[in-house]
Amino acid sequence: MKRVGYLRVSTAEQRTDRQFDALKDVCDELHIETVSAVCARRPVYERVIRNLRGGDVLVVWDLDRAFRSVVDALTEAEKLRRRGIDFHIASLHVDTRTPAGIFVYTMLSALAEFERRTLSQRTREGLAAARRRGKRLGRPPKLSEWQLHEARLRMSAETITAIAADYDVAPWTLSRSLKRVRSGNPGIPQ
Repeated sequence: MKRVGYLRVSTAEQRTDRQFDALKDVCDELHIETVSAVCARRPVYERVIRNLRGGDVLVVWDLDRAFRSVVDALTEAEKLRRRGIDFHIASLHVDTRTPAGIFVYTMLSALAEFERRTLSQRTREGLAAARRRGKRLGRPPKLSEWQLHEARLRMSAETITAIAADYDVAPWTLSRSLKRVRSGNPGIPQ
């Protein structure tokens, strides 16, 4: 019987220190993945699940480190259970070997999805409110309005590649920016 730890962060800027410190003493091996939970493929997770054997325990620090949704969490836990593999959420001391553990796990899965969806909804509402107030969202434009005006004047005599090189942008960026200005939407992010 092995206790196999799965650690995940969404971006390279995030760190696994908290998860690592919590699991290093309670797991026989640790596997770290840097990918968003909603990503279609999670190669490390897939390999860990594939290599687990009956009697092993999959250990994660938090529920959201392993699963995308309530349905995903419940489905995966059931697949593991059928293979004789237990699941443990270390931060909450939830162990799926007991009926109480399964119950708590099910409720936590539902709460985690509720929290994720609520956060997503709040973010969308906040962005919509900012747009209604005229706030420009996204990356700042690479080219100023003056540069775009100047580039338009130069287009008859020079190639887009040469003009873009003068502004240190890709020709594609320049042509998109010029199209946006022509369509009357200069404030749309590039």
